[in-house]
Amino acid sequence: MAAQSEQRWQGKVFIGLLKFFSWWSLPINHAMGKAIGYLLWWFPSSPKRISEINLKIAFPELSETERQAYLKQSLLELGKTTTELGPIWLWDANRVFELIQSVHGAELVDAAFKQEKGVIILSPHIGAWEVMGIYLSRHYPMTTLYRPPNIRSIESFMRQVRQRSGSTLVPTDLSGVKALRKALNHNEMIGILPDQDPGKNGSTYAPFFGHPARTMVLVSKLASKSKSAVFFAYAKRLSKGKGYEIYFIPADEQVAASDELMATTALNEGVELCAKALPSQYQWNYKRYKHPPEGREDVYKKVQK
Repeated sequence: MAAQSEQRWQGKVFIGLLKFFSWWSLPINHAMGKAIGYLLWWFPSSPKRISEINLKIAFPELSETERQAYLKQSLLELGKTTTELGPIWLWDANRVFELIQSVHGAELVDAAFKQEKGVIILSPHIGAWEVMGIYLSRHYPMTTLYRPPNIRSIESFMRQVRQRSGSTLVPTDLSGVKALRKALNHNEMIGILPDQDPGKNGSTYAPFFGHPARTMVLVSKLASKSKSAVFFAYAKRLSKGKGYEIYFIPADEQVAASDELMATTALNEGVELCAKALPSQYQWNYKRYKHPPEGREDVYKKVQK
């Protein structure tokens, strides 16, 4: 009972903050997000510590000064990621759609869609990935895999706002996988976040920035069976609240390889390519290496000693 009460309280606070951030224009919203980012930069915080560890792994060739510059900028952008969720979730979908200033590579996706084998979109945690769902569901029949939120009391609310532009959300379980396969069989589009730890089941270890990370095998299984085209996609956040630019990048054919290590390595290399194209807006504060292979230390715990 106490846990349920706490969940409800957390849900109310979360939705209240979303409403507050949705009251402002995007330039003001992003200015507030930047201020939050400065707080993360100035004071010790978990996002700062985790981001610093991940950046050291991803860019060992950079000097400490260069990595600190990356760290600072990524935390400022993380603040914007936090505040912009208000307008992205609560504004009318048409209003959010109008914030998209340009789209790069859409002709490639259109051509692939005409092959009538379905299309798989891999959207890493870069920039405003929530905007991607609104854009894609406006142009294609869209089914997206989602993970239930930590605050379970907002799950229904989250599904409602994410599906308001026409997409269908399915959970990360067997029923969700079946729904994805069905969508591809009907020449529809599916969306997956490829850079989350999928858990012990359905994953294998593959290098991510040269360091082993649990990586989903679902993408290779779906792509190899359906023969669907696969694209990476991300929404770049423009400066001073000017909106967003969307990019589509064809994935390497090896993401559909029958060899799991080959396929997952290609998948991670695609995520790396996107992250290197826009390093300031990648979610470096995510513990991608939290569950290392047997015999290797957790890089995040090691720093705490």
